[in-house]
Amino acid sequence: MLPHQERVVAERSELGIKLAKLVEFIGAGDKFLHLSVAEQARLRRQQAYMTAYLNVLDERIGAFAA
Repeated sequence: MLPHQERVVAERSELGIKLAKLVEFIGAGDKFLHLSVAEQARLRRQQAYMTAYLNVLDERIGAFAA
């Protein structure tokens, strides 16, 4: 694997960990539900953007073999 490809794989791994923690926080309930409605919406939007970003990285990694 080329160095730039290794960096993309590492970035995907780090993002996956951060996204999993965010999903866990949102799903855990208590702390999340005590946030303002506006902050909850921002975190949900952040989750959506991170998921989309993760999907793009997955596509890029999938294209490495092509």
